[in-house]
Amino acid sequence: MKGIFTYNSDVNKTAYLNWRTDKHDALGNMISLADGYFKAAITLSENLLNDNRNKDADVIIFPMLFSVNHGIELYLKVLIWEYNILLKNDMKFDKIHDIKQLYNVVEKRMIAFEGDKDQRKKFRQLTLGLKKYIDELYENIELREKSNDNMDFSRYPFNRSFENHFYADDYMNKVVDLENFLIRFKEIGENLDSITSHYLYDYIQSDY
Repeated sequence: MKGIFTYNSDVNKTAYLNWRTDKHDALGNMISLADGYFKAAITLSENLLNDNRNKDADVIIFPMLFSVNHGIELYLKVLIWEYNILLKNDMKFDKIHDIKQLYNVVEKRMIAFEGDKDQRKKFRQLTLGLKKYIDELYENIELREKSNDNMDFSRYPFNRSFENHFYADDYMNKVVDLENFLIRFKEIGENLDSITSHYLYDYIQSDY
């Protein structure tokens, strides 16, 4: 049996895990992985929009949501780490998965670093779609889930106490518009990639 971590004779059928990572660039590596999680979800949404005759979207939506949420988590942790470097704080990022809490930390660090009101305004414009998604997401996952593992809703159908997550416990349909998913997360992913890359390459890896 051929191993998974092996070459294909066709270079276009081989994935290179280290082509977009560098042992000396932890921040850049996190950005690459975050980009990958977004691309995975977007590719799946495009495929489902082209063909959902078997209604596979009903189950594929869970890894799609996991991917975008984990991509968001990585981007936000990159931003926190970048701001800590720029603010000369001897910290990286909090080891949590709560993207709402991470976004709040990012907001505080951004205000501390960006003294210019126009720059703050630009940041908030670029993250408006993200903020709206986080608010909408937490309106659902906080309906009945007060534990700190509520971000696991797309990984398991229940929490650590074996209580159903919001979608499995509701008689009303819980749905996702795949066309809107594609539009929204393309924008959110592109904006987060732009912001994190800006701080990394224009500030941290420059002569700042």
